Amino acid sequence: MAEQFDQVSVVKKANVYFDGKVTSRTVLFADGTRKTLGIMLPGEYDFGTDSKEIMEIVAGRLKVLIPGRSDWLEIDGSGTFEVPAHARFQLVVYSVTDYCCSYVEE
Repeated sequence: MAEQFDQVSVVKKANVYFDGKVTSRTVLFADGTRKTLGIMLPGEYDFGTDSKEIMEIVAGRLKVLIPGRSDWLEIDGSGTFEVPAHARFQLVVYSVTDYCCSYVEE
């Protein structure tokens, strides 16, 4: 994945979830795509998706339960996982986790 994004717009207002334990900023690209860059503090979270999401974990330690799977995917350091549109997924975050979420319109 890219180390930096060039020629983008950033929405100033933060996305804040779970009493501030998960925050992100929206990055808008010229082609109409969007990503969020964020931080998750340790805790347990349940998220829902509107569109397909590709989650790139840049740094941190967590486990995720992806819809349709019975086993948890563990990430220690960096990694990527995908979540389908209109689904829910669970996260257990063990250390401060830096992430980039890409939204895929299908």
